[in-house]
Amino acid sequence: MPMRKLKNYKPTRFMAETSHYSKQMADFAVMFIEQLTHTKGTWAGKPFELIDWQERIIRDLFGVLKPNGYRQFNTAYIEIPKKMGKSELAAAVALLLCCGDGEERAEVYGCAADRQQATIVFDVAADMVRMCPALNRRVKILASQKRIIYEPTNSFYQVLSAEAYSKHGFNIHGVVFDELHTQPNRKLFDVMTKGSGDARMQPLYFLITTAGNDTNTICYEVHQKAQDILDGRKVDPTFYPVIYGAEPDEDWTDPEVWKKANPSLGITVGIDKVEAACESAKQNPGEENSFRQLRLNQWVKQAVRWMPMEKWDKCKIAFDDEMLDGRVCYGGLDLSSTTDITAFVLVFPPTDEDEYYYVLPYFWLPEETLSLRVRRDHVPYDIWERQGYLKTTEGNVVHYGFIENFIDELGQKFHIKEIAFDRWGAVQMSQNLEGLGFTMVQFGQGYKDMSPPTKELMKLTLEQTLAHNGHPVLRWMMDNIFIRRDPAGNIKPDKEKSTEKIDGAVAMIMALDRAIRCGCTGDGTSVYDERDMLIL
Repeated sequence: MPMRKLKNYKPTRFMAETSHYSKQMADFAVMFIEQLTHTKGTWAGKPFELIDWQERIIRDLFGVLKPNGYRQFNTAYIEIPKKMGKSELAAAVALLLCCGDGEERAEVYGCAADRQQATIVFDVAADMVRMCPALNRRVKILASQKRIIYEPTNSFYQVLSAEAYSKHGFNIHGVVFDELHTQPNRKLFDVMTKGSGDARMQPLYFLITTAGNDTNTICYEVHQKAQDILDGRKVDPTFYPVIYGAEPDEDWTDPEVWKKANPSLGITVGIDKVEAACESAKQNPGEENSFRQLRLNQWVKQAVRWMPMEKWDKCKIAFDDEMLDGRVCYGGLDLSSTTDITAFVLVFPPTDEDEYYYVLPYFWLPEETLSLRVRRDHVPYDIWERQGYLKTTEGNVVHYGFIENFIDELGQKFHIKEIAFDRWGAVQMSQNLEGLGFTMVQFGQGYKDMSPPTKELMKLTLEQTLAHNGHPVLRWMMDNIFIRRDPAGNIKPDKEKSTEKIDGAVAMIMALDRAIRCGCTGDGTSVYDERDMLIL
């Protein structure tokens, strides 16, 4: 699709009555950015041609001037879905403020939540400099310090993260905040925006982000202010708001809604990509929030759990342990701490005669802490114990020897081919179980190991080819799962976000992975090889 250029530009409706539009200043800012080149993907090496919405922002910010000739807006809040060209625009604005604004000894800072995110924007800016001969001659790049120095004015662009920054001595001319919604707290934002630019005549705070899912953040606070200004509830002539996104009540599956929310659709990202992501979210309810947040820029509260419990409940099939005697199965062991719940889950892969993955969970708690935990956690551990769904071990810590003996007895009843365990915290017990003749398999808790079986668990649940006997403790834990997702779309259960216990679910996912990989034969053939795991 050809580049969509800005036609018939009109200054923003937020231009004050006393301000004026300087075409000369706006043209210079646009010209400076368009001398740069794209650095990544299919656009790498091509001139940075501003798309119409980007050019409008640049003209409004750099062309709308107060009577004294300085810029009217000192804060810009740009909220936009992913893959719209945020990092590139952020890097270009940072370079413009550092190298093209005529400010002596300008201090421009690129801020992000962590070193990794901060490095992304810096690397883009550094590559832009290297690929622009005029800048390359005048700019010194100190890669190890994440600093770019514009030698003619002795100005610099410096990357900072929320993890590491000094609180004093800033004399700010510009700040570029990339992905403001990922800031862990407001400290860095407050330090950079409150009073640090007082010595400058026209500092610019450029905040660019996707919507988040936590409304108790600095980003949501600024989002609310931007929304209030857009809706006419507040007036602040220094604040420039831009929000591209879908309304909460709009149909998230409608392509017209996608177009409204994604101003670069068809240019930086193909509609086919959004379509595929939408289809995937329709198939898997756990992905709907992620699609709405990242693709439609909606602030979705993480109130929706990952597992739709009505689907989980449909997998309840009453079966007797006896029918599984002698069958091949795989164990998952999760030891969170000695005072907490220990979970052991067996997963039985399908046989030729039977299509189900059967799940048998077992849980233990220290006897002496049971009543305390009931009062503290408001969870009916005592009822579950009386009903036989939860076992207690003597004392105030989990008695691992008792559990080892129990697993040993299970091993005489079922054919436990492997037991997967998290290497943190379970070393001694795994050695003891190995001594009893079990094959122990270390299982990482990162995306690489956890994502395929977690996706498969959802798939089996939706297909109703998973069979559990309605175990209330496991059901409670399934309802507690929150999911963490990386940029590549991999997922894993998030123990930090999941405020209640999910140990049994994690143990089941580990056991399921081994059951899928090895099946009834244990010959190493894997269902993963046959299935397209990425659709979930």
